[in-house]
Amino acid sequence: MKASLIAVVSVALSAPLAAQWLNQPTPGIPRTRDGTPDLAAAAPRTPEGRPDLSGLWTKISPKYARNIAADLKPDDIQSWAQALVEQRKEDLGKEYMNVLCVPLGPGYATSADITGAEMVKIVQTPGLIVMLNPDLTYRQIFLDGRALESAPNPSWMGYSVGHWDADTLVVESLGFNDRTWLDHDGHPHSEGLRMTERYRRRTVGHLEIEVTLSDSAVYARPWTVALHAELAADTEMIEFVCNESGHGVEHWVGKASDELKSEVHVAADVLAKYVGTYEEQRPLWRAVPRVVEITLSNGRLFADMDGRGKVPLIASSEAAFSGLYGLGIEFTRGGAGGLFVKHVSGDYRFARK
Repeated sequence: MKASLIAVVSVALSAPLAAQWLNQPTPGIPRTRDGTPDLAAAAPRTPEGRPDLSGLWTKISPKYARNIAADLKPDDIQSWAQALVEQRKEDLGKEYMNVLCVPLGPGYATSADITGAEMVKIVQTPGLIVMLNPDLTYRQIFLDGRALESAPNPSWMGYSVGHWDADTLVVESLGFNDRTWLDHDGHPHSEGLRMTERYRRRTVGHLEIEVTLSDSAVYARPWTVALHAELAADTEMIEFVCNESGHGVEHWVGKASDELKSEVHVAADVLAKYVGTYEEQRPLWRAVPRVVEITLSNGRLFADMDGRGKVPLIASSEAAFSGLYGLGIEFTRGGAGGLFVKHVSGDYRFARK
């Protein structure tokens, strides 16, 4: 399924660039003398004096898009919910929203780890803010003073109202159906989920975002995660649509634990050489380099990418391992030369810090 989605995107990218506006200058933003967008300039304001959040933004959330609960303690999550997360991992995420081609729902607030979901176009008016996603979903944030419904009909995208707290846009949302996951790992939510987002545009090119989630049916306490977005200047979104369909999922067979059947033993002194922190080198997977921390415990390597949480690695040889959130790892020269994170789109080189 993932390969087929990548193929669709590749076909889209092969279309004439002029038809896609991929190199269209963004009007109205300050520029340096050589014409480069001045992303460090002061944030623009509307005629009403409010910060203007309008623009095409790329969300940077390598940690929480994968694991929204990375900062929670085990006791903060209901035992049935944690068991469900583990089952979804074991099933290779077959029922994740972008596999089934359904909206991400509340996941759009933090997601930056899925083709198409990392971009959002914000259109701001005095009474309404609209957020447009490449998969043709949208959110309406009403600024006209209306209150949230007390008993909303559950929907994919929920219902949102906003207000300004000085220069910060505060968005309150509820009414999400419970068919979506909060993140790629599979953390669930109930229809009682409430979400509060805070958006602050510090400069032309930088948008700070905080998301607070509260769902007492699943989690012991509310918690807040922070991410940011960068202005995608001088370009446009590419449509990313697959339509609701289960076609192809029947070929997605096996379990995550199947890799243990062919695991090979690697001596502890060899594994110890791989312990360290590795940073992604160009060309990057996304806008900022990823970081992988490798540790050793009880004769097994563990990896933690961008603070998402430690996962055990499974050896297929002395240098090659699987288990990194569905990706592979290959160490070079005993780790001294770094490592490659292996993906269907290619091998990404990481240098040891």
